[in-house]
Amino acid sequence: MKIYISADMEGTAGVCSWEQCDPSNVAEYPIYRRYMSREVRAAIDGAREGGATEFVINDSHWDMRNLLWDELPDDVRVISGGRKPLSMSQGYGPGFAGALFTGYHGKAGEAGATLAHTYTSDSIFNVTINGTVCSEATLNAAFAGVYGVPLLMVSGDATIVRDVRAQMPWVAGVAVKDAIGYYAADSLTPQAACGAIRAGARDAVARAAEARPFVFEPPVAMEIELARVECADFVELMPDFVRIGGRTVRFVAPDYPSAYGAFVAAFRIAGAALVRA
Repeated sequence: MKIYISADMEGTAGVCSWEQCDPSNVAEYPIYRRYMSREVRAAIDGAREGGATEFVINDSHWDMRNLLWDELPDDVRVISGGRKPLSMSQGYGPGFAGALFTGYHGKAGEAGATLAHTYTSDSIFNVTINGTVCSEATLNAAFAGVYGVPLLMVSGDATIVRDVRAQMPWVAGVAVKDAIGYYAADSLTPQAACGAIRAGARDAVARAAEARPFVFEPPVAMEIELARVECADFVELMPDFVRIGGRTVRFVAPDYPSAYGAFVAAFRIAGAALVRA
């Protein structure tokens, strides 16, 4: 049984500040990247207990070079490095029995979610697909669904667990912290979080047959509300993007991979608009 793991960091137990997630921070980041890595290891260990035999882990945070290899077992594959064509969803394909998301967090604009954002806090404010407001978990689960891969478990803050289970009730949710505000959280200890994630992954993989893929039916209509007008100025220049508001663009695709690819290109181009002229 082959399992895909997408590992983010803002939803990791204890994390409540961008500095803790920023690779340029030499004080706190090395500590919290280890906590992130140990949560991934806990998910692997639990999934193995539930029947999984093969793993692909996609490092999905910041520059995507965060996971500490010495915290992982030697029989897994890790997708590492930034500017992946499919970003947080790189590596999917036929043969996966399910996906696990670790360290996930609330979507941009979400009240009651620590460090809430959707892919990039600088340029993206809101994303909807076929009228559904999307978190990173929603967008990434839908890409897994293209290959018939169901999301089995999500760990992170209580907000993302609530939102994912509202959209995908079969998903096992492991809440490792509750938000107090954007920069504060009431969290389990890293050790307790790992124990909860291990148990959640074990149970989720054991019940994989009960899960189903999450999909958006075509045609796929995507609206992106950018954080700033200048970001929309840049994205509007891309083929098939239509400006429908001061900060909002619309893109209609015949299938979800086309929409998701356009989204990745859009948030990267939007970021270029923030460079001072």
